[in-house]
Amino acid sequence: MPDFPTPGVVFKDITPLLADARAFGACVTDLAGALRPHAPDVVVGIEARGFLVAAPVALALGAALVPARKPGKLPGPSIDVAYALEYGQGRLEVHADAIRRGQRVAVVDDLLATGGTGRAAAELARRLGGEVVAFGFLVELGFLKGRGSLPAVPVISLATVA
Repeated sequence: MPDFPTPGVVFKDITPLLADARAFGACVTDLAGALRPHAPDVVVGIEARGFLVAAPVALALGAALVPARKPGKLPGPSIDVAYALEYGQGRLEVHADAIRRGQRVAVVDDLLATGGTGRAAAELARRLGGEVVAFGFLVELGFLKGRGSLPAVPVISLATVA
């Protein structure tokens, strides 16, 4: 989708994948299978499309799901962090009690672009005492080199756009 959400950005739309139950199920199975060896206790899903991927992955792994939300969306005490997007600025927050010290965390989102959102989610997990053990994405925009800006743990992408 060219020029969405701002001019010059080419948005990668996953709704056709979501509309195909077999294909989406295969992606969830593959991503969960790739994350399983890292034994996460918690899967952090990033708002909003990341929730769609993280929730079934967390279920498949038997892990807790923690939503990383935009500001003002969580009802309880939270912590937040600012980050840069490829087309602007953003903030993410999680509940202050969402992750316990020592829990193993996988950060899951639909897309890896510049890495800012994933890095922010990892920072939130770290601040709560979690250990980020892996990242999982459906699609990686390799030409943006976001993988290199993430913490030095395994980064799993099911598809890469060179």
